[in-house]
Amino acid sequence: MRLVQLFLEGGARRVAVSDGGPLRIIRGVATTIELGRRAIADGTGLALTVEALGFDGTADWDRELGAGRVLPPADHPEPARCHVTGTGLTHLGSADARAKMHATLAAGDLTDSMRMFKLGLEGGKPADGGAGVQPEWFYKGNGLSVVPPGGALVRPSFALDGGDEAEICGVYLVGDDGTPWRLGFALGNEFSDHAMERINYLYLAHSKLRACAFGPELLVGGLPGSVRGRVAVVRNGAPVWEREFLSGEENMTHTIANLEAHHFKYPFFRRPGDLHVHFFGTGTFSFRDGIAVGDGDVLRIESEVFGRPLENPVRFDPAEFVAVRAL
Repeated sequence: MRLVQLFLEGGARRVAVSDGGPLRIIRGVATTIELGRRAIADGTGLALTVEALGFDGTADWDRELGAGRVLPPADHPEPARCHVTGTGLTHLGSADARAKMHATLAAGDLTDSMRMFKLGLEGGKPADGGAGVQPEWFYKGNGLSVVPPGGALVRPSFALDGGDEAEICGVYLVGDDGTPWRLGFALGNEFSDHAMERINYLYLAHSKLRACAFGPELLVGGLPGSVRGRVAVVRNGAPVWEREFLSGEENMTHTIANLEAHHFKYPFFRRPGDLHVHFFGTGTFSFRDGIAVGDGDVLRIESEVFGRPLENPVRFDPAEFVAVRAL
């Protein structure tokens, strides 16, 4: 099952099921968070809750997307209570990338990043299914940094780059007792400043504080062990760069459970009612191939597992720094 959030033509906000045909509007719920709270209270999964509620209409995918009425598949009415985070150095990449990685590890003289990657290889998938070695972790922003499918990913004036990062993200709702509940998985564009990070890895924190997007569909249930997709930079209607990306645990150095355990081990991430969007990392992005994403380029990420592609234009913002005033 895949979920979508949207505004209907008359302005009503609803949640729908996407299964390849018209969107089926779920009866009686306006948001994914509301649906999740019902499932937690009922002690059932989201799919059973949707089945119990039923449907009361349909909507046309292309019309809703074209009108800009499709929202991120989950959001919070208080954007500051949506925490956007991620983990890096988690993916094995293509066969060629794996060969280069093994050669680097064999050479022995490792950068800090490769040491972190090696830790994941050795301890990111504990045999007992519990928590293993902790991954690299970063803060991305809050709900204000999330743009909807089709919305512009803004590259700020102080940025050196604004590049694609095709990822899968997990979406979580914290229950009233502090238990994190996974609502599902979605395609994500983590959109980072790779040129800034390349100057010095200690600039990683700065490079991640950018806009991002995920969706348009939320996959409910388990994630396939291997997920294949395509990511492209589209300029003037045609791709100037396109690659396959691989994700899922078979292509990662960590289990999803391990990444989740090391995020939610912090008590302040278990505040009841909060929403979390956590990016799991990537091994494929255009910057690595020397592509500079331009103003007006469209970043497209797609995978059959997640239904419709995630597409977002990039917009350069000329606004200068904000001055601080003393009181």
